Amino acid sequence: MLIGTILRSKGSEVTTVSPAATVRELLARLAEHNIGAVVVSTDGVTIEGIVSERDVVRRLHDRGAEVLDAPVSAIMTTEVTTVGPDANVDSLRRTMTTQRFRHVPVVDGDRLVGIVSIGDVVKSAIEELETEKASLVDYLHR
Repeated sequence: MLIGTILRSKGSEVTTVSPAATVRELLARLAEHNIGAVVVSTDGVTIEGIVSERDVVRRLHDRGAEVLDAPVSAIMTTEVTTVGPDANVDSLRRTMTTQRFRHVPVVDGDRLVGIVSIGDVVKSAIEELETEKASLVDYLHR
């Protein structure tokens, strides 16, 4: 299965936040959209970073509550792993597991076109297994 297949099913909407937004504003955006990470982007098309709930928790632990008024750029990850819509989901699942991250922006060329979470990847694996199971059961009942 390809990443583009996941995007066709879940949609390509990506929640972004400006690097100048405060961490407090970031938290409001995460809560409002019930998500665990956002892409940091000035224009909604290019990727300047990514920031997750984990980033916030770690910085709160390190720096205390003053981090809430700091800009997102102060806590974001700037070296962002991305994937294209034609990438293989199995390969991405292995990468996400070994590198221990849960959200990967999808880019087509230099343009942000979606985001996939580990939940999306696991869901696609389960759907694939269910399809294979149904095919095998059908084959056995012939």
